[in-house]
Formats: sequence, structure tokens, C-alpha cells
Amino acid sequence: MSRVGKKPIKVPKDVKINIADALVEVQGPKGKLTTPIPAGVTFKLEDGNLVAERAGNEYTAMHGTVRALVANAVTGVSTGFTQEMDVIGVGYKAELKGRAILFSLGYSHSIEFVLPEGISAKIEKLTRTITQYQTTVILTGIDKHLLGQVAANMHKLRKPDAYKGKGVRYANRPMKLKPGKTGK
Repeated sequence: MSRVGKKPIKVPKDVKINIADALVEVQGPKGKLTTPIPAGVTFKLEDGNLVAERAGNEYTAMHGTVRALVANAVTGVSTGFTQEMDVIGVGYKAELKGRAILFSLGYSHSIEFVLPEGISAKIEKLTRTITQYQTTVILTGIDKHLLGQVAANMHKLRKPDAYKGKGVRYANRPMKLKPGKTGK
């Protein structure tokens, strides 16, 4: 029995939900999202809560997954999602140019990272830590999946070094650095 699938989704007052045949359309103050519903799972709106129901036990696997996707859509159109990325390293920086971010990450050229529609970025400029310089890129959007994919693509531009931690990394995830060589 799916425990996630049984939880009702609280719908804020400023969010409108339209349940069609195979889609749940969620519209709120930040935008509009649609989530496909596979066969065997249905949604009902009861007392300001959205409840997911399944037709039989063979649909148990999709019950919780679809409910979580719809809950993410409701949260996205009402409050939105944010992801912070740190660009750490001497000479490493990020600049916002329209719908693109221009990264200088120690390569022979700078990298232009174009943001997709629905994702916006804000850059907090250089702050100096003890040994490194740091720039924080704050990504915001209503689609949690798209935001996570953009953050992962940005992380791939220059993965953090295991010894010094230089590169593009997630701000909210701790990173364990390897100890360097010890000399005699």
C-alpha cells in the first residue's frame, strides 16, 4: 500500500485545478503546469484537498509517484522552487547576460549556459572565503523537474575538485574533501 499516494494534497485558495481525462492542470499566481496521469490512477477534489485513488493493486507503483508529481505542481505554481549553486575557485566567476549565464571556470574559453524558458537566475557576487572566491547562482522556477535538470547540467560544467572543492557545486549539499599528501 502506497503511503505517499494516500496523503491528500492541500490546495491553497489561490490555486485552481482542472482534472481532465489524462491530465491534471494546475494554475496559480506563479504560472500554469500540467501533469499527465497514467491509466489506473484518478484524482478527486474534496474539501479543498486533492486525493489520488487507484483502480487496483496493480497500479500501486504509479500511485505514489503521480501523487508526488501533482503535489510538486501545486507547490510550484503557488510558492515556486529555488536551487542555489556555488561557483568556487580563484578566477572562477559567473555573469548574467540576458537569458544566459557566462561562466569562467578555468578553461581556455568562457562557457555560455543558456537558461530554458521557465527558469530564471540571479547572481550574488564574489564573497571571499578563507582561501577561495565564491559566486552564488540562485535558480528559480515553478517546475521542480526542469529546475533540477538545469542545476545538474550546470554542475556538469566543472565538477568540484576532490581536494580543494573548486568548481560548480550545490550550495545546500556538504562536500567532504580528501586530505592532501603529507610530507616527511
